[in-house]
Amino acid sequence: MDLEQARQSLLRYLDREIADNRVVDAMRRVPREAFVLREQYHAAYDDRPLSIGFGQTISQPFIVALMVQVLELREDEKVLELGTGSGYEAAILAELAQKVITVECIPELAKSARQVLDKLGYSNIEVHVAGRTLGWPEGAPYDAIIVSAGAPTVPQVLLEQLTWNGRLVIPVGSRWQQELIRVTKLRKGNEIENLGGCYFVPLIGEGAWEE
Repeated sequence: MDLEQARQSLLRYLDREIADNRVVDAMRRVPREAFVLREQYHAAYDDRPLSIGFGQTISQPFIVALMVQVLELREDEKVLELGTGSGYEAAILAELAQKVITVECIPELAKSARQVLDKLGYSNIEVHVAGRTLGWPEGAPYDAIIVSAGAPTVPQVLLEQLTWNGRLVIPVGSRWQQELIRVTKLRKGNEIENLGGCYFVPLIGEGAWEE
């Protein structure tokens, strides 16, 4: 199967599995092959995570679609992403939101992601190298936060960076297995929804895992 056939096959699958057509349309516009290593190019549209070096992966397309869907983004919103990786998910978020701020703890990945995103013309994405504090407090508050790494608990520091009625999607559990959680920040008490099992690399920083 050539790359275009694989792409169309993946998109047909996502059309069946993802209810929000806007998310699938965004993924249709983002070339995943631009965000994978040269030696992984042939597998760009496989529905599985792929290595991007430094012990990190580009997430499985279905999981990306699911996480972005449950954020329920509107086009006038600002979203924070933790775990830029190669920049693929940030590009999809940028198709749906007004502003994306994305942070990455590995400087080399942040640099390469910025280069790819600039080359593709995304002017509404800021890429930053993560500090010790989780998230990017300088840009808060955010309408939505998406975390592409697993945490032991829902970090309070991220909830503090959300607006009221803001949504946080994050894998929570051990270093080896997590549950995907959506938290909606409400004045009457946070609403928590479990979206099922998943596996992500560990989230590193204060309020998450130590290195």
